[in-house]
Amino acid sequence: MIIKILGSAAGGGFPQWNCNCRNCADVRRGVTGLEPRTQSSLAVSIDGRNWTLLNASPDLRQQIAATPELNPASLDPPRSSPIKSVVLTNADVDHVAGLLNLRENQPLFLYADRRVLSALAQNVIFNVLDEEYVARVPIQRDRMFEPAGCPGLGIEAFAVPGKVALYLEDEKAGSDFGTAEGDTIGLKLIDLRTGRFACYVPGCAAVDDALIRRMTGAAVILFDGTLYSDDEMILLGLSQKTGRRMGHISMSGPDGSVAALARLQADRRIFTHINNSNPVLRKSSPEREWVESAGWEVACDGMEVIV
Repeated sequence: MIIKILGSAAGGGFPQWNCNCRNCADVRRGVTGLEPRTQSSLAVSIDGRNWTLLNASPDLRQQIAATPELNPASLDPPRSSPIKSVVLTNADVDHVAGLLNLRENQPLFLYADRRVLSALAQNVIFNVLDEEYVARVPIQRDRMFEPAGCPGLGIEAFAVPGKVALYLEDEKAGSDFGTAEGDTIGLKLIDLRTGRFACYVPGCAAVDDALIRRMTGAAVILFDGTLYSDDEMILLGLSQKTGRRMGHISMSGPDGSVAALARLQADRRIFTHINNSNPVLRKSSPEREWVESAGWEVACDGMEVIV
């Protein structure tokens, strides 16, 4: 199984268009040890010819152009694409806006939880994905399916602690803002030829025993790396929200993902969906050294993972 990390940044990308934090300012200046990043998305394939996208970043057109495997081959018909399907893990803008790049009457299958498909159906702009060409298929959690056009690939969706998308929050609903199971899911990616699997969890609010059991034995986990510390955006003057309020577990701290997943049995651990405020973006930072010493890698755009 081949996994291509198309985009490794959280919403807004890196640098974010309106952010002048130290990280964003320095990456614009070309400071050594910092790399620009597009917003979170993956592509996965068994045969290297037929691909499934995992989330559709607002930067998807740029990501496809930068990835030769996702472009039509020289002998393909005038209208064609090796992208056969898209699977969404939530309804966040940084995971669904890129669907608008796939509007050119290209046959596709779109898989998502029913609540996410409902959010798309309520927004008429997504009608540009003509249902005559783009089939919208609800995912049944905890039940494997084989995405259309990608032979040998199995995907199993599972609920993870999270939060409803920002634009769907209902403050009258209480502290969970109307969040329900299915608003955030993780994906188990299975090579049906070998049985080896990877887990993709770009958004997660907490690590519980069920999640650890689900990911145990993975060849690789690609996990929510949004923030290093829960209050980093507040301390930098970028936001008044903590990571917990945004539905993201932090890397550090006694309840952070590094500590919570220390007992997980997995061959590789990779952080993705990394916010522009996160100090691990700096290759020489003590925070980067700490996560790497704990056995974690930090994803970058274009990174390829073989399972």
